[in-house]
Amino acid sequence: MSKYYAHETAIVDEGCTIGEGTKIWHFSHIMPNCTMGQSCNIGQNCVISPEVVLGNNVKIQNNVSVYTGVICEDDVFLGPSMVFTNVLNPRSGVNRRGQYTRTIVRKGASIGANATIVCGHDIGEYAFIGAGSVVTKEVPAYALFVGNPARQIGWMSEFGFRLEFNETGIATCAESGETYKLENNRVSKI
Repeated sequence: MSKYYAHETAIVDEGCTIGEGTKIWHFSHIMPNCTMGQSCNIGQNCVISPEVVLGNNVKIQNNVSVYTGVICEDDVFLGPSMVFTNVLNPRSGVNRRGQYTRTIVRKGASIGANATIVCGHDIGEYAFIGAGSVVTKEVPAYALFVGNPARQIGWMSEFGFRLEFNETGIATCAESGETYKLENNRVSKI
């Protein structure tokens, strides 16, 4: 008996590794040789391409395609209809299979609905990408990015609250009470 759930309309190809407690919903396609950790949730009408790696507790909302070259670490959230690319210069008449550019979404990062992540630009841990943003550069850990092209407008806590740093570079998350330090344009949890 399978340790994961796949809706009867989902297609799970042979050669996948799928962790215990993962759920795959309506009309989704899990392609060969991808790896999914435990307790993931793959929404309706999603595609997980060959050799994609998803950590534990990755939540993928409806209508998301995760293309070859993408790695999502633990606790990543991918909002509805967000987009990854995996080729920088696609042409219908030019076969670039095997030339995919890697993108890593680090632990705890969230990517909002309808955002686009241009390949080769990693998303730092606990970063937050606003809905509809187009990411065209590296995103630091804990950074809040919005717009097209996306630009940094602040910092976020691990609980998803905007951090307001005082004159000594210290901020406290409004929900968790955890404390963060901003130093040399980098955030770390204390």
